[in-house]
Amino acid sequence: MKPNSNETLLPSSLRREAVAAVIVRRLCAEQDRLRSAWKSASPFAHIVIDDLLPAEVAREFHARLPPPEQLLTRSSLRQRKRVGVELERYDPAVSELLFAFQHHEVVQWIEQITGLVELAPDASLYASGLSVIAEGGFLNPHLDNSHDGEQSKYRALNLLYYLSPGWLPDHGGNLELWDKSVRHPTAVLSAFNRLVLMKTDRCAWHSVTRVASRQPRWCASNYYFSSRPPADTPYRHVTTFAGRPEEKGKRLLLALDGLAVNVVGKMFPALVRRNKHRRSTDAAHPNSEARRYGCDRSLPDDTSAPNDPEPGR
Repeated sequence: MKPNSNETLLPSSLRREAVAAVIVRRLCAEQDRLRSAWKSASPFAHIVIDDLLPAEVAREFHARLPPPEQLLTRSSLRQRKRVGVELERYDPAVSELLFAFQHHEVVQWIEQITGLVELAPDASLYASGLSVIAEGGFLNPHLDNSHDGEQSKYRALNLLYYLSPGWLPDHGGNLELWDKSVRHPTAVLSAFNRLVLMKTDRCAWHSVTRVASRQPRWCASNYYFSSRPPADTPYRHVTTFAGRPEEKGKRLLLALDGLAVNVVGKMFPALVRRNKHRRSTDAAHPNSEARRYGCDRSLPDDTSAPNDPEPGR
């Protein structure tokens, strides 16, 4: 499939091959630090990469984000945010950014650093893509759905790339990683041009604090899946929310909610697949997606694949 006329006008620095090449160079250059950080992270495995892209490139991607009103609203006791995967409605730079993280060399490097195996990106962008949280918005502690949109592969890794310039701690909207009892959070600032890689399993409770800024908090996310369950122990659950420690009433309500949605999800798995936060099967077919976005193309010669004897040296 040939690129449309809007895509041909994109600066080369915004094209997914160029973005993927930058990501690979960062992963290669910092592989030892990142591998060590992943292994020692608490309360569960995660790593942070600041200033992922050149500042001017990150600012240009931010400038090309769609109006928040174009995204799907999620508003309930569990969360208040907007999400979007309708790439055809957005500036083509959004697609280039999202699918840069799905380049096979990016995936290979992340496998090398994290030790996770058989990782597969998701062309349907199931429960990922763009998200924006406006003032007052939040995302309560939760466990992500254990499987992909077809309920066949395990969710293994979240890739969260933050796109709000000048974001400060007192703006709120920051990522929180929780212990298994959902009592003690570890805060991770949603800093502009920051990438967070976060392991996802049955214990990876995480949340987003309430946004206190008039500036919206943007995130471009990808999820990697694997045919192998974490710790090689099969399990299955739908997205499950919890109340914060100080939200005693809400904590009880969401505990009951979690029990109910998991019973329904296990009895009627087809309902889980009917998710509006996902690209259509035709639009997200792996073969067409690879041709469309160049996910199968090699990167420039100045990047190294992780199966080289001495990557980047």
